Amino acid sequence: MARYQCFYPKTEIVFGPDLLERLHAYSGQKVGIVTDAFMVKSGALDRVQAYLGGSECLVFDEAIPEPPVQTVSKGASLFSDFDPDVLIGLGGGSAIDAAKAILAVVREVKPDRRIQLVAIPTTSGTGSEVTAYAVISDPENGKKIPLVSRDLVPDVALLDPEFVRTAPLNVTVDSGMDVITHAIEAIVATGANHFTDACAEKALELAFAFLPKVYADGNDLAARDAMHQASCLAGLAFTASGLGINHGLAHAIGGQMHIVHGRINAMLMPIVIEYNAGLPAMSPDCRPTAEKYARIAKRIGLHFPSTEKGVYALVHAIEKLNAKFGIPKTMKAHGVDMNTYARSEQTLVNAALADACTATNPRKPTAQDLTILLHRVGG
Repeated sequence: MARYQCFYPKTEIVFGPDLLERLHAYSGQKVGIVTDAFMVKSGALDRVQAYLGGSECLVFDEAIPEPPVQTVSKGASLFSDFDPDVLIGLGGGSAIDAAKAILAVVREVKPDRRIQLVAIPTTSGTGSEVTAYAVISDPENGKKIPLVSRDLVPDVALLDPEFVRTAPLNVTVDSGMDVITHAIEAIVATGANHFTDACAEKALELAFAFLPKVYADGNDLAARDAMHQASCLAGLAFTASGLGINHGLAHAIGGQMHIVHGRINAMLMPIVIEYNAGLPAMSPDCRPTAEKYARIAKRIGLHFPSTEKGVYALVHAIEKLNAKFGIPKTMKAHGVDMNTYARSEQTLVNAALADACTATNPRKPTAQDLTILLHRVGG
């Protein structure tokens, strides 16, 4: 029997001119900041702290991509002793995820302490500033660990495009393709509804229009702002609807093969879309999902005569973006050692099947299905 659904955006989303003035609200409070070394060197941390006059601040600047459990433990110990009123995550998705995981541990130690979580994203991709998700890693076992809890959703998100203006081109592209993956998976996920569709479809409209513009000119602040908001909208969508095997496989492959998350998502998207739509021989069970993909294709301005052609049009649009951005089609083309990849096959399949994102995929995959997909993306 179908259960009721909820769409409950918890986060206060702040955007527009002079938005960092929102930080004045924390004057006189104890403020912890989780960030990385680049944010310190680039001056982004100084810019934030300039708005925290009168606050007692403690900075933990050891966040790294896919923060290891050891980093989370170190940060949690530091902030448990500091006992902040507010914890700010400043940086890309990994810094914000580190802040989420650190705060989760601190809240376990101090369950009666109300600590507010503020996210200031400096990349446009993960949507972590509004989601119930965080991804940390266990390097010793070669695993990515997705965390899912409403308690991980930030209380406040500050969307300042100035922070992403200087993002390197490869980061811009990889994170931008992550936005597109989030939005597409949100629309076809089993938890999708009209509210999540509205956010995801707008995110796709913005991303397909403005990611190429940002790629052409990283200083185009209007395009940067559009991508920042697209990322946030996609995050609002998928944190309520769920994701799918694109992310289930990406978590598995990324953890073992050490490929950037947004990039492996982009590489997987064409084959996952074809699989979920049941192509080339579309089965009746897959038709509702195929129709959703065709609706996405129409929303981004593509023209086609049938549902099947619409799915292929979407696939080709993504392949065209990947080619434009220099994203390879296969693991082999990416430079992955194919012997290592082959030896890891069963581990990757098992990890993807166990991944929380796989549970909301529109088509229930078998181990054999995932093996075939791994072969296709392997090359």
